[in-house]
Amino acid sequence: MTLSPAELKQFDELGYLFFPNCFNKEEIEAILKLDRQEIWREKSGAPRTAFAAHTFNETFRLLASHPRLIEPLQQLFGEDVYVHQFKINAKAAFEGDVWQWHQDYGTWARDDGMPEPRAMNIAVFLDEVMPINGALMLIPKSHRQGVLAAGHDELTTSYPLWTLDKETVTRLAAEGGIVAPTGKAGSVLMFHGNLVHASPPNITPYPRKIVYLTLCAVSNHITKFTRPEWIAHRDFTPLAPVADDALLAYARAHKVAAE
Repeated sequence: MTLSPAELKQFDELGYLFFPNCFNKEEIEAILKLDRQEIWREKSGAPRTAFAAHTFNETFRLLASHPRLIEPLQQLFGEDVYVHQFKINAKAAFEGDVWQWHQDYGTWARDDGMPEPRAMNIAVFLDEVMPINGALMLIPKSHRQGVLAAGHDELTTSYPLWTLDKETVTRLAAEGGIVAPTGKAGSVLMFHGNLVHASPPNITPYPRKIVYLTLCAVSNHITKFTRPEWIAHRDFTPLAPVADDALLAYARAHKVAAE
């Protein structure tokens, strides 16, 4: 998948791109069918995040190597990319907790020693993301502010996070507004490592599972190894894109085998 000049301009200006229905129903069903039990849980015990699924599951490996996800980043960074992080955020029905306002590159820089924000998050919707079930909220243009001051919050949720204060978020929102991309399962959201984002709790009956694939330019690999390898990967091998229909073929083969 190649980004158009208009898409490149939008990413530079706003810090994100949204592709509704990037993956079809068959491809997403294969991912859901082979989903793995969570690794990190909410304080209530509900699933929150599962890490590194691409290292033990062929479906997730194919997703992490999919050209629709890799090629746009190779285009933006001008070089090969590797998997810095792979996680499944499962904002469970009724119990999915908040993700506070933050920048991901702030964590990658402070905790992992990533030299520059030459890494990007790719969110693949596994469920329909609606305005009511904990949609991801973004502050457009906030990536142009660089790395902002943050505090290490280890109390609000089960997952420690470098978070922004209310005054900073208020100022940024006044300048860029807040958007919350929504769409069917299979939609894809790509956003800059410095883009400020958050998500509210999910108190609806509708779960909201999203795969987050963080791809980093190979020359920009991390230099500190303070977090477990299954959270911040230390294999900097460039990803080799699979065929565009590889995930679909695997989905169909799996369906036949299951029947």
